[in-house]
Amino acid sequence: MEEEPRLSRLTAIITQLQSKRLVTATYLAKKHDVSVRTIYRDIRALEKSGIPIITEEGKGYSIMEGYHLPPVLFTEDEANALITAEQLLIKNKDKSLSENVSSAIEKIKSILRYSQKGNADLLTNRVYFGGNNNQEKTSDNLMQIQSAIIHFQVIKIEYYSSEKKQTTRNIEPFAIYSTNGNFLLIAFCRLRNDFRNFRIDFIKTLVPQNETFTKHNMTMQKYFEDYIQNKKHP
Repeated sequence: MEEEPRLSRLTAIITQLQSKRLVTATYLAKKHDVSVRTIYRDIRALEKSGIPIITEEGKGYSIMEGYHLPPVLFTEDEANALITAEQLLIKNKDKSLSENVSSAIEKIKSILRYSQKGNADLLTNRVYFGGNNNQEKTSDNLMQIQSAIIHFQVIKIEYYSSEKKQTTRNIEPFAIYSTNGNFLLIAFCRLRNDFRNFRIDFIKTLVPQNETFTKHNMTMQKYFEDYIQNKKHP
Protein backbone atom coordinates (compact mmCIF):
# COMPACT_ATOMS: atom_id res chain seq x y z
CA MET A 1 0.00 0.00 0.00
CA GLU A 2 1.46 3.40 -1.00
CA GLU A 3 2.03 5.73 1.94
CA GLU A 4 -0.10 8.85 1.88
CA PRO A 5 1.70 12.21 1.51
CA ARG A 6 2.96 13.51 4.84
CA LEU A 7 1.05 16.79 4.59
CA SER A 8 -2.21 14.89 4.10
CA ARG A 9 -1.41 12.69 7.09
CA LEU A 10 -0.54 15.64 9.33
CA THR A 11 -3.78 17.38 8.37
CA ALA A 12 -5.77 14.22 9.08
CA ILE A 13 -4.03 13.79 12.46
CA ILE A 14 -5.09 17.30 13.49
CA THR A 15 -8.69 16.46 12.56
CA GLN A 16 -8.52 13.19 14.50
CA LEU A 17 -7.07 14.94 17.55
CA GLN A 18 -9.91 17.45 17.41
CA SER A 19 -12.57 14.77 17.06
CA LYS A 20 -11.63 12.83 20.22
CA ARG A 21 -10.51 13.73 23.73
CA LEU A 22 -7.60 11.29 23.61
CA VAL A 23 -5.90 9.62 20.66
CA THR A 24 -3.13 7.05 21.02
CA ALA A 25 -0.08 6.78 18.81
CA THR A 26 -1.01 3.15 18.13
CA TYR A 27 -4.47 4.22 16.86
CA LEU A 28 -2.95 6.85 14.56
CA ALA A 29 -0.29 4.45 13.26
CA LYS A 30 -2.93 1.86 12.39
CA LYS A 31 -5.22 4.49 10.88
CA HIS A 32 -2.51 5.75 8.52
CA ASP A 33 -0.65 2.49 7.97
CA VAL A 34 2.65 3.83 9.28
CA SER A 35 4.88 2.97 12.23
CA VAL A 36 4.38 4.34 15.74
CA ARG A 37 7.82 5.95 15.40
CA THR A 38 6.54 7.88 12.36
CA ILE A 39 3.57 9.12 14.41
CA TYR A 40 5.96 10.31 17.14
CA ARG A 41 7.82 12.35 14.50
CA ASP A 42 4.52 13.71 13.14
CA ILE A 43 3.40 14.81 16.61
CA ARG A 44 6.70 16.59 17.18
CA ALA A 45 6.37 18.32 13.81
CA LEU A 46 2.87 19.52 14.68
CA GLU A 47 4.06 20.79 18.05
CA LYS A 48 6.90 22.73 16.39
CA SER A 49 4.39 24.30 14.00
CA GLY A 50 2.46 25.74 16.94
CA ILE A 51 -0.34 23.19 17.41
CA PRO A 52 -0.89 22.97 21.20
CA ILE A 53 -0.82 19.18 21.61
CA ILE A 54 -0.99 17.79 25.14
CA THR A 55 0.75 14.46 25.83
CA GLU A 56 -0.68 12.36 28.64
CA GLU A 57 1.93 9.71 29.43
CA GLY A 58 0.59 6.21 28.95
CA LYS A 59 -2.76 7.50 27.65
CA GLY A 60 -2.37 9.46 24.44
CA TYR A 61 -2.59 12.88 22.84
CA SER A 62 -5.16 15.65 22.85
CA ILE A 63 -5.38 19.26 21.73
CA MET A 64 -5.50 22.04 24.31
CA GLU A 65 -9.06 22.93 25.23
CA GLY A 66 -10.20 26.10 23.53
CA TYR A 67 -7.62 25.91 20.74
CA HIS A 68 -10.22 25.18 18.07
CA LEU A 69 -13.12 27.61 17.92
CA PRO A 70 -15.92 25.80 16.10
CA PRO A 71 -17.97 27.78 13.58
CA VAL A 72 -21.01 25.76 14.68
CA LEU A 73 -22.01 24.46 18.10
CA PHE A 74 -24.01 21.24 18.22
CA THR A 75 -26.54 20.61 20.95
CA GLU A 76 -26.10 17.35 22.85
CA ASP A 77 -29.08 15.81 21.03
CA GLU A 78 -27.66 16.87 17.64
CA ALA A 79 -24.27 15.38 18.48
CA ASN A 80 -25.92 12.13 19.61
CA ALA A 81 -27.99 11.98 16.42
CA LEU A 82 -24.78 12.44 14.41
CA ILE A 83 -23.11 9.48 16.12
CA THR A 84 -26.16 7.29 15.55
CA ALA A 85 -26.30 8.28 11.87
CA GLU A 86 -22.62 7.41 11.48
CA GLN A 87 -23.07 3.92 12.91
CA LEU A 88 -26.10 3.32 10.71
CA LEU A 89 -24.46 4.54 7.51
CA ILE A 90 -21.23 2.57 7.87
CA LYS A 91 -23.29 -0.63 7.89
CA ASN A 92 -24.23 -0.14 4.25
CA LYS A 93 -22.81 -2.47 1.63
CA ASP A 94 -20.90 0.08 -0.44
CA LYS A 95 -17.21 0.63 0.38
CA SER A 96 -16.94 4.05 -1.28
CA LEU A 97 -19.83 5.43 0.81
CA SER A 98 -18.59 3.96 4.10
CA GLU A 99 -15.11 5.42 3.70
CA ASN A 100 -16.41 8.89 2.84
CA VAL A 101 -19.04 8.85 5.59
CA SER A 102 -16.44 7.99 8.22
CA SER A 103 -14.06 10.69 6.96
CA ALA A 104 -16.76 13.37 6.74
CA ILE A 105 -18.27 12.66 10.15
CA GLU A 106 -14.83 12.60 11.75
CA LYS A 107 -14.33 16.15 10.44
CA ILE A 108 -17.75 17.20 11.74
CA LYS A 109 -17.02 15.64 15.15
CA SER A 110 -13.80 17.66 15.28
CA ILE A 111 -15.84 20.83 15.85
CA LEU A 112 -17.80 19.46 18.80
CA ARG A 113 -17.26 21.29 22.05
CA TYR A 114 -14.45 19.76 24.08
CA SER A 115 -16.88 18.54 26.75
CA GLN A 116 -18.86 16.62 24.10
CA LYS A 117 -15.95 14.67 22.66
CA GLY A 118 -15.78 12.11 25.48
CA ASN A 119 -19.53 11.58 25.28
CA ALA A 120 -19.30 11.10 21.52
CA ASP A 121 -16.59 8.46 21.93
CA LEU A 122 -18.63 6.67 24.58
CA LEU A 123 -21.81 6.68 22.49
CA THR A 124 -19.94 5.41 19.42
CA ASN A 125 -19.09 2.26 21.37
CA ARG A 126 -22.66 1.86 22.68
CA VAL A 127 -24.61 2.17 19.42
CA TYR A 128 -24.89 -0.96 17.30
CA PHE A 129 -26.93 -1.84 14.25
CA GLY A 130 -27.08 -5.45 13.09
CA GLY A 131 -27.10 -6.54 9.48
CA ASN A 132 -24.25 -6.13 7.07
CA ASN A 133 -20.86 -6.75 8.59
CA ASN A 134 -18.65 -3.69 8.10
CA GLN A 135 -16.02 -5.81 6.34
CA GLU A 136 -18.40 -7.40 3.86
CA LYS A 137 -18.77 -4.73 1.20
CA THR A 138 -20.40 -5.86 -2.01
CA SER A 139 -20.01 -2.71 -4.11
CA ASP A 140 -17.70 0.26 -4.54
CA ASN A 141 -19.59 2.42 -7.04
CA LEU A 142 -21.98 4.56 -5.04
CA MET A 143 -19.88 7.73 -4.87
CA GLN A 144 -19.17 7.67 -8.63
CA ILE A 145 -22.88 7.21 -9.27
CA GLN A 146 -23.76 10.15 -7.04
CA SER A 147 -21.28 12.30 -8.95
CA ALA A 148 -22.77 11.20 -12.27
CA ILE A 149 -26.28 12.09 -11.05
CA ILE A 150 -25.40 15.66 -10.14
CA HIS A 151 -23.32 16.23 -13.30
CA PHE A 152 -25.82 14.54 -15.68
CA GLN A 153 -23.04 12.26 -16.87
CA VAL A 154 -23.60 9.10 -18.92
CA ILE A 155 -22.07 5.98 -17.38
CA LYS A 156 -21.28 2.65 -18.99
CA ILE A 157 -21.93 -0.38 -16.81
CA GLU A 158 -21.37 -4.11 -16.97
CA TYR A 159 -24.41 -5.50 -15.19
CA TYR A 160 -25.27 -8.96 -13.89
CA SER A 161 -28.96 -9.46 -13.22
CA SER A 162 -30.35 -11.61 -10.41
CA GLU A 163 -30.65 -14.35 -13.06
CA LYS A 164 -26.88 -14.03 -13.71
CA LYS A 165 -27.42 -12.59 -17.17
CA GLN A 166 -24.64 -10.20 -18.22
CA THR A 167 -25.28 -7.07 -20.27
CA THR A 168 -23.32 -3.92 -21.06
CA ARG A 169 -25.31 -0.69 -21.11
CA ASN A 170 -24.99 3.06 -21.34
CA ILE A 171 -27.30 4.60 -18.79
CA GLU A 172 -28.36 8.07 -17.64
CA PRO A 173 -28.49 7.99 -13.83
CA PHE A 174 -31.50 9.61 -12.18
CA ALA A 175 -31.76 8.68 -8.49
CA ILE A 176 -30.76 6.23 -5.75
CA TYR A 177 -32.95 4.58 -3.18
CA SER A 178 -32.47 1.84 -0.64
CA THR A 179 -34.71 -1.12 0.11
CA ASN A 180 -34.09 -4.25 2.17
CA GLY A 181 -30.48 -3.18 2.76
CA ASN A 182 -29.69 -2.83 -0.95
CA PHE A 183 -28.99 0.36 -2.91
CA LEU A 184 -30.88 0.64 -6.19
CA LEU A 185 -30.00 3.00 -9.02
CA ILE A 186 -32.84 4.42 -11.09
CA ALA A 187 -31.59 5.31 -14.56
CA PHE A 188 -32.70 5.80 -18.14
CA CYS A 189 -31.35 2.77 -19.96
CA ARG A 190 -30.43 3.41 -23.58
CA LEU A 191 -30.56 -0.32 -24.31
CA ARG A 192 -34.22 -0.54 -23.20
CA ASN A 193 -35.01 3.07 -24.14
CA ASP A 194 -36.82 3.44 -20.82
CA PHE A 195 -36.28 3.88 -17.10
CA ARG A 196 -35.07 0.85 -15.14
CA ASN A 197 -33.67 0.18 -11.69
CA PHE A 198 -30.35 -1.58 -11.11
CA ARG A 199 -29.01 -3.09 -7.91
CA ILE A 200 -25.74 -1.29 -7.33
CA ASP A 201 -24.02 -4.41 -5.98
CA PHE A 202 -24.84 -6.15 -9.30
CA ILE A 203 -22.85 -3.52 -11.24
CA LYS A 204 -19.51 -5.21 -11.82
CA THR A 205 -17.77 -2.39 -13.70
CA LEU A 206 -18.66 1.28 -14.07
CA VAL A 207 -16.97 3.74 -16.44
CA PRO A 208 -18.04 7.41 -16.60
CA GLN A 209 -18.31 8.60 -20.20
CA ASN A 210 -17.26 11.94 -21.69
CA GLU A 211 -20.88 12.67 -22.47
CA THR A 212 -23.66 14.46 -20.66
CA PHE A 213 -27.41 14.10 -21.09
CA THR A 214 -30.39 16.41 -20.87
CA LYS A 215 -32.29 16.39 -17.59
CA HIS A 216 -35.29 14.07 -17.72
CA ASN A 217 -38.83 15.19 -16.99
CA MET A 218 -39.12 12.70 -14.16
CA THR A 219 -39.75 12.84 -10.41
CA MET A 220 -39.43 10.15 -7.78
CA GLN A 221 -43.17 10.16 -7.26
CA LYS A 222 -43.83 9.74 -10.99
CA TYR A 223 -41.24 6.97 -11.22
CA PHE A 224 -42.81 4.97 -8.39
CA GLU A 225 -46.31 5.45 -9.76
CA ASP A 226 -45.43 4.57 -13.38
CA TYR A 227 -42.69 1.97 -12.98
CA ILE A 228 -42.66 0.26 -9.60
CA GLN A 229 -46.32 -0.69 -9.92
CA ASN A 230 -45.55 -2.21 -13.34
CA LYS A 231 -42.45 -3.92 -11.91
CA LYS A 232 -40.21 -3.32 -14.89
CA HIS A 233 -36.90 -5.12 -14.52
CA PRO A 234 -33.54 -4.46 -16.19
